[in-house]
Amino acid sequence: MPMFSFITVVILMFITPGPGVLSLAGTGAAFGWRQGLNYMTGLWVGHLLVSFAVITGLAAVILAEPIIRAVLTFLCAGYFGYLAVRIAFAKSKIAFIHMTAPGFVTGVSLQFINPKAYAVHTTFFSGFVLYPDNFLFEVIIKQLSMNFIWILFHLIWLYAGVKLNELNLKSTTQNRINMGMALCLIFVVLISGWSVFAQ
Repeated sequence: MPMFSFITVVILMFITPGPGVLSLAGTGAAFGWRQGLNYMTGLWVGHLLVSFAVITGLAAVILAEPIIRAVLTFLCAGYFGYLAVRIAFAKSKIAFIHMTAPGFVTGVSLQFINPKAYAVHTTFFSGFVLYPDNFLFEVIIKQLSMNFIWILFHLIWLYAGVKLNELNLKSTTQNRINMGMALCLIFVVLISGWSVFAQ
C-alpha cells in the first residue's frame, strides 16, 4: 500500500505540465527529436542531481539559508518569465521557433535553480517510508520507479511537441496554444515566489 501511494503521488507530480515539460514540448516543436532529446537529457541529469542533493541532506543545508532560496527563486522566476514573454508575443508562430535551441546545459541549469524540483524530491524521499529497515534499498526502488515514470512522461511531452509542429494549425489556434503555455509558466512563477516568501 505505501508503494502504491508513492507511485500515485509520483504520477500526479510528473503528469502536471510544469516549466520543464512545457519547454521540452516547445523544443520538440521547434527543433525536432534530436535537440529535444539533448535538452531532455539535461533535464534528467538535473533531476538526478537535485534528487541526490535531497537524499544526502545537502539541499536542506543549502536551502536553509533564506537568501540562497530567494536568489534561486528569482533566477528561476526570471527564466520562466522570459520564456512566458517570448511565448506570449510569438502570436501566430509556434513559440520557441525563434529562440536559441535549449540544450543539455540549459536543461541541467533549469532543474538546479527550480525550487519546485527540490520540494517535489523532498516529498518523495521524506513523505513516504517504504522500507524503514533498509534505506539503501528504499532509495534504489524509489529512484527506479520515479525515473521510469519521469522518462516516460517527458518522452510523451516531447513527442507531442514534435507532432504539433507537423500539424497545419490555423494561426488563431497557434496563438491560443502560445497564450496557454505562457499563462502556465506565469502561474509557475507566481507559485514559486509564494512558496519562498510565505515561509
